[in-house]
Amino acid sequence: MGIFAKPDLDIDWQESSNCLGVDPDLFFPERGASTREAKDVCRACVVRMDCLEFALQNGEKFGIWGGMSERERRRIRRQRALERAAAAAQAG
Repeated sequence: MGIFAKPDLDIDWQESSNCLGVDPDLFFPERGASTREAKDVCRACVVRMDCLEFALQNGEKFGIWGGMSERERRRIRRQRALERAAAAAQAG
């Protein structure tokens, strides 16, 4: 793999999402506004993990994806980076 990862553009999972047909503004609230309603839509969604992984792999910086805010996704990205670094240190 090169320096830049190719974005994952496979979005077939979106056809099965709970948010299909829901006003997108719900998932992109103004700063400081509640995200609870958007997260409630995501909570029982059968493709929630696909959505979250899409956001993580494609660097989505805004909105609720897979039931998580950008702050929550940032934590996951940091944790994954630490895990990769630890694995590389063990292998090397």
